[in-house]
Amino acid sequence: MRNTVQAPAAVVMVRPHHFTPNPETAADNAFQLPRPELTSESIAARALREFDEVVRRLMRHGVRVHVFDDLGTDTPDSVFPNNWFSTHHGGRVVVYPMAAPSRRGERRADIVEMLKRDYRVQEVIDYSGLENDRLFLEGTGAMILDHIERVAYVGASHRADPIILERFCTHLGYEPMVFPNEDPTGASIYHTNVIMSIATEFAIVCTEVMTDAGRRDEILARLRASGRDIIDLSWDQVTDFCGNGLELTGTGGRLFACSRRAADGFTDEQRAAIGRSATIVAIDVPTIELAGGSVRCMLAGIHLTAR
Repeated sequence: MRNTVQAPAAVVMVRPHHFTPNPETAADNAFQLPRPELTSESIAARALREFDEVVRRLMRHGVRVHVFDDLGTDTPDSVFPNNWFSTHHGGRVVVYPMAAPSRRGERRADIVEMLKRDYRVQEVIDYSGLENDRLFLEGTGAMILDHIERVAYVGASHRADPIILERFCTHLGYEPMVFPNEDPTGASIYHTNVIMSIATEFAIVCTEVMTDAGRRDEILARLRASGRDIIDLSWDQVTDFCGNGLELTGTGGRLFACSRRAADGFTDEQRAAIGRSATIVAIDVPTIELAGGSVRCMLAGIHLTAR
């Protein structure tokens, strides 16, 4: 097996006690699905059960899971912490500016303090003040990071401002590869992590949404040059969250964590390609997916050295 630089062995997760799809983010998140027949109490209870099952399944495979509870009612998307912070080899933590005002309250000092306490953190880089200038970069939702080759793949959208992206890449030593994209309605896709996932030995990507053929070919060539197999998704597979998975390291080797809906959406050939280097861990999260994100969005990977 290749090294596990790409696949963290620990994650941060935020347990939502009052989960609900966020109406404020629905304008540009076409993956959100209203379920008016369900009460808010029913949605919250179902989401809590789904969340706890994700934690149980990951821990059963030997992934270290740091769980923080969100008891508030004004942060409906708090279950998706990967958007407001990321961690990086060399001891860096990055905090990001969020487009939706309701999401800015998700940033928590206690999570950053835990990282400083349990892991070797040399620097915290905080871009959140750029929200005042209406500049946004929503973490590893907006950026798909190849930690091995040091490349940041970014689908162009207003949640991935090029000014902050350039600063991030300069500070952290990544090369940006931005690509224009459109869904079948002609709209830009809100987050790159619903159309792309990079693991140690494979890369999942939906090339049909890339509107610049030259840029698409450059990205595919770069991924192939890194030695990875390419798993190309259809748009229908994207809507089943097949692009929204995360490779992790457990006690038995590498895992690919995704939703049951996503796992069922892969073809047999695609499942086999993933299975050659990682065990698929599929977990039912249909209620949480109503908010427009899936298992990958729930996981903030920890790429830091434990103390």
